[in-house]
Amino acid sequence: MLTFRLIVNRLLGAAVLFPAALAAQTPAHDPSGTLEQVLPPSVAQEVLARIADARSRALPAAALEHRALELQAKGMPPAQIPPAIAETENAMATGKTALAAGGRVHPSDAEVEAAGTGVGKGVDGKTISSLAKSAPSGRTLVVPIAVLTALVDRGLPADDALARVVSRLKAHTSDQQLATLPEQVGEGLTHKPPTTGQALAATKRPGQAGPPSSTPAGTTPAGITPPVAAPPSSVPPTSVPTNGGQGTRPTTPSHPSGRP
Repeated sequence: MLTFRLIVNRLLGAAVLFPAALAAQTPAHDPSGTLEQVLPPSVAQEVLARIADARSRALPAAALEHRALELQAKGMPPAQIPPAIAETENAMATGKTALAAGGRVHPSDAEVEAAGTGVGKGVDGKTISSLAKSAPSGRTLVVPIAVLTALVDRGLPADDALARVVSRLKAHTSDQQLATLPEQVGEGLTHKPPTTGQALAATKRPGQAGPPSSTPAGTTPAGITPPVAAPPSSVPPTSVPTNGGQGTRPTTPSHPSGRP
């Protein structure tokens, strides 16, 4: 997926600066020439079939062409590109349905693409619908969705991210100002909370309250009872006095009869 900055620049330019270009996305455009130049014939045909399917579902077909070219340029193995394009198409379909549920019955292609990017990044349809319901009538949702996606992708809970974006929409914050929100949130949200690997294993240990990294070296983490050493034997081991500088040696238990 594109970085947040590229998403904002690309989608903001398409939806706000050149709305007529979006409205005039020509169904007659034939992407086959470009794709067949850079992809193996069989792969190009699979991608073209997905593009045709997206167009039949009133999804932004051009976005799939751009996505395929982007993945090829980044070095993705050709055989992996059609499944990735199918995933992108399905994400856009989910995003469009969510927008419609939020009152955007006829969203723009840019809004559908932004919603699809959000779905692909883990934003659920319910959150996108809530944003659509809360946004002022007539305002494009391209940048608000992109900002919401960036906040969730950086680890902010979806409800919190939604509340921050909606509050700024109600305050009539411009798209340019809204686009700075992820940076304003702070550097503490540069990564998602760890939920896999050693961190996940640590959370599953009985009695452990947090990941090991939160505990200073040499101390026992909260909630963990240190292992108790085995009690010393009540009968100390018998030893033979030092003899001629040869040290001590354990005494072999004698047989009850006195014989070795």
